[in-house]
Amino acid sequence: DERYQQFIGTEIDLPLTGRTIPVIADDYVDAEFGSGCVKITPAHDFNDYDIGQRHTLPMINIMNPEGTLNNEVPEQYRGLDRFEARKQVVADLDELGLLEKTEPHKLKVPRGDRSNAVVEPLLTDQWYVKAEPLAKPAIEAVESGRIRFIPENWSRTYYEWMYNIQDWCISRQLWWGHRIPAWYDDAGNCYVGRSEDEVRKQNDIATTTTLRQDEDVLDTWFSSALWPFSTLGWPEQTDALKTFYPTTALVTGFDIIFFWVARMIMMGLRFTGEVPFRDIYIHGLIRDEDGQKMSKAKGNVLDPLDLIDGIDLEALVEKRTANLMQPHIRKRIEKATRKQFKDGIPAFGTDALRFTYASMATTGRDIRFDLGRVEGYRNFCNKIWNASRYVLMNTEDADCQPTDEQHYGLADHWIRSRLAATIHSVREQIAIYRFDLAARALYEFTWHEFCDWYLELSKPVLHGDDQDPQRQQATRHTLVTVLEALMRALHPIMPFITEAIWQRLAPLAGRSGDTIMLQPYPAQDDFARDSQAEAQIDWIRDFILGIRQIRGEMDISPVKPLTVLLQDASDTDRELAQTHAVYLHSLARVESLDYVADGDDIPPAATALHGRMKILVPMAGLIDPAAEHERLLRKRQKIEIDLKRSEGKLSNQRFVDNAPAEVVATERERVATSRAAIDELETQITRVTALLDQN
Repeated sequence: DERYQQFIGTEIDLPLTGRTIPVIADDYVDAEFGSGCVKITPAHDFNDYDIGQRHTLPMINIMNPEGTLNNEVPEQYRGLDRFEARKQVVADLDELGLLEKTEPHKLKVPRGDRSNAVVEPLLTDQWYVKAEPLAKPAIEAVESGRIRFIPENWSRTYYEWMYNIQDWCISRQLWWGHRIPAWYDDAGNCYVGRSEDEVRKQNDIATTTTLRQDEDVLDTWFSSALWPFSTLGWPEQTDALKTFYPTTALVTGFDIIFFWVARMIMMGLRFTGEVPFRDIYIHGLIRDEDGQKMSKAKGNVLDPLDLIDGIDLEALVEKRTANLMQPHIRKRIEKATRKQFKDGIPAFGTDALRFTYASMATTGRDIRFDLGRVEGYRNFCNKIWNASRYVLMNTEDADCQPTDEQHYGLADHWIRSRLAATIHSVREQIAIYRFDLAARALYEFTWHEFCDWYLELSKPVLHGDDQDPQRQQATRHTLVTVLEALMRALHPIMPFITEAIWQRLAPLAGRSGDTIMLQPYPAQDDFARDSQAEAQIDWIRDFILGIRQIRGEMDISPVKPLTVLLQDASDTDRELAQTHAVYLHSLARVESLDYVADGDDIPPAATALHGRMKILVPMAGLIDPAAEHERLLRKRQKIEIDLKRSEGKLSNQRFVDNAPAEVVATERERVATSRAAIDELETQITRVTALLDQN
């Protein structure tokens, strides 16, 4: 700063102390901020400490550990609390005529997370590890590919820390931990060793000489950094160390990549010469439904045991506020808890919670935890349980042995093919740590293919009028083998329900063993792929869904038999409709099926498209045209009111500009949904109007 060049290198009096201090120049000071001059305290500020190191300034510590002033300050301030002393210094400077002005100044100060007290930097003696020599081989291990991050982008975070690493302070002033292995004699000499006996022996210290062990403990991350090999008998070359070091994969959050992951790599390479693991799978942090990080201070922490077993509201409030000292924080958290959980938390069960976590484990992204997801997967558990009950009811007292291939039906070949595809997908996703996609594949197969379709397709075979014993045996064998393999596929995510079902199912499927845990994970080759069966079931499924769509649109009872006409049916359509008529009659409630050409006189009918073919359901006799016309008009009117309300909000620019983005997005989605619903209603009204005109 050109204004002060003449003062650099001189000494000035420091008021109240009787000491002089040097005037120095440093580029840390901003010439445009304030006066461009600043008084620094190298022993009590991190930035000032760096400046003091650069200029070899004395480090004068003026504070006792409890926040009072020590003997390094003038006598009148000794023993004063830090806040009282500051007021007194200002008063004394004013009395001496040295105070130019005082003014309010806001600044951020660190506070203790439990006491909320202002934290003061204090220069103390600590133990350090020289980190740079440890960091170089740890960087090389990732750069060379011996260790890989998943997702790979987290390696950039690792490099950023490792290339800028500083010496590591490993001593902590805590009550619990691994105590620093250092001893002092009365003269202050320091000795380091594995034990006091070793220290005495190596340094020839008599037993009559008093030694005092350092009271500090090791940083918890120092102890944790030794974990991969110290738990396996190291430094001895035990069988456990040879077998389990290095491990295959480490699973952890991104917030401790430096604190734990990097330090395990550094320590592992330093003391064993080998990396501690090959893959580092980084998952996101679990946040609350509003995206806030869970913390006790915010009162938004969810205990997994509460989600598993359930907890009533009053117990939850007490649990969240029990250890909070400040009344205003207790009251705030109690209010938030009562608003969030009006009826407490119901019991969801362990498997539902585990599946929720797996399904949300998108690589590297934070997870917004929503109880609605857990509830959905509890329903999934119920679905699995009910499906197993159906299978066991139809198989436990019957022959489930494999039979000749000719007796297996289309549905049997289809479900085996779909299971093979699912297992292939799940194995692929697990191999690349996409547990969310693996869980999704298992969910889709279990709910939408096995439960919704195969179990329904099995009913005509097991309980239909035209019963074939060998065909029934083939279906029973398919039921037990597919469900048994599915339990093994689901077991790593849902261990409890799968174990319970497997114990009853295994003998029927020809498997033996004490537990599902020791069974092999299913392989794709255990079941044959059948593209032809998949194509035919897709045709049947689309046909049935078309009929169900018409029933839903026209409010027709799901049990009412229907007359169905097929228009523009190809030869393949006709063949499939005839071959698989039993499924169409039983699952779609088709009473009769006929074909019409373009020139035929076609009665007013509801229509669903199936490829190029049209599925027509004549409406005469199915509905009361007048009543249905009135119902559709009322429904359209209600949706139009909702649409007008949403459009009104979106036409208000203040709402669009000021409302949260997700609220605006929701309104736009409502508008799109309402318009689509009105278009669909118009089509239905046209059909019913045609029927009214005909009458």
